[in-house]
Amino acid sequence: MKITNVECLVLDEEYPYVILQTDEGITGFGECFRRAPYVSKTTIETIFAPLIIGKSPFNSEEIWDSMLRAGGVAGPHGALLTAAAGVDLALWDLKGKALNTPIYNLIGGKSRDKIKVYASSLVRDLMPKEEANRVARFRDEGYTAYKMHSAVPGRIDDQRDLTVETVKAIRAEVGYDMDVLVDVNSAYSVHHAIEIGRQLQDLEVFHFEEPVHTRNYEGLAAVADALDMPVASGENSFTRWEHLRLIREGRPDIVQPDVVKVGGITEFLRIEAVLSAHGATMTIHNTQPYGSTAAHAHLLAPSNNFPYAQEYNIETVGIRDNDSILDTPYEVEDGFIRIPDGPGLGLDYNLEKMRSRSSDTPSVLRSAWGHMQ
Repeated sequence: MKITNVECLVLDEEYPYVILQTDEGITGFGECFRRAPYVSKTTIETIFAPLIIGKSPFNSEEIWDSMLRAGGVAGPHGALLTAAAGVDLALWDLKGKALNTPIYNLIGGKSRDKIKVYASSLVRDLMPKEEANRVARFRDEGYTAYKMHSAVPGRIDDQRDLTVETVKAIRAEVGYDMDVLVDVNSAYSVHHAIEIGRQLQDLEVFHFEEPVHTRNYEGLAAVADALDMPVASGENSFTRWEHLRLIREGRPDIVQPDVVKVGGITEFLRIEAVLSAHGATMTIHNTQPYGSTAAHAHLLAPSNNFPYAQEYNIETVGIRDNDSILDTPYEVEDGFIRIPDGPGLGLDYNLEKMRSRSSDTPSVLRSAWGHMQ
């Protein structure tokens, strides 16, 4: 089997999907991280495609290493590995489909049928009582944990921060039966992170995520050392080497790799090996509902290294909630997501529907060009 065509579709101007076609008529699908969709599209179709066409999907290690080398001279890892992730997921999807088996059978089998997930809220503008009421609704839907994104990112120690007040309101509404996770996306100085962290641990917060700048390893270690509550970080580490530096210098209690940020399944497995060899406790970062969620489910299927509930985005996502791009639903049921049993990723993508929702350029540029003509 050889790859004959490489394509990246940007759906709803936000979600980049890689489509790999082969000479045997099998198509592989992969999802990239969403933050820079047109950067990913350009990278895949101009830098990575020549490295892929004509290769067998079973040469995924060779392809991944060639993408890393190409990315090393073309741009930062954060941008290029998120693009490589889409390619890598599509390669693994092809391998599973060619062998008519789920990806989990290619990496160690399946020790469970479903993964427990927590409700991850990405909304930041709710007042404490509103957010507390929201937590109660998701508790009633079967979730046992809820992550709030709070503080004011980019504004260190902003006085408008209502993190502590919101957690107090949640405890007043649902008590201590729901785990509460707090992610402030690097919005605190070290001393303020420790001050807020001590209040949060008194409220039995499950983990405190990215309290200080992601590259301030010394500061992260100071916060982790000062608190009894677990401190989490890792979604902005992109390779096994960056994760190793994170745990050696930053010493977070919980590490959070993300398959669509680290370059896909190939590098995720290497990162898991490095972290587990150093005794790290892991959980996944995951804010995308289909390719990312399914890939994580396959990765966790055989593993004992992810002991907690895993992240799941509860906000409205167009490709899931507005005319889904899947013909067969893949959703949370009673606080769990199933591990797909179909070949490859096990997702039933509708390519015709995906093409109808894709665009080669963002609407803001199309509008600007229109005014220039």
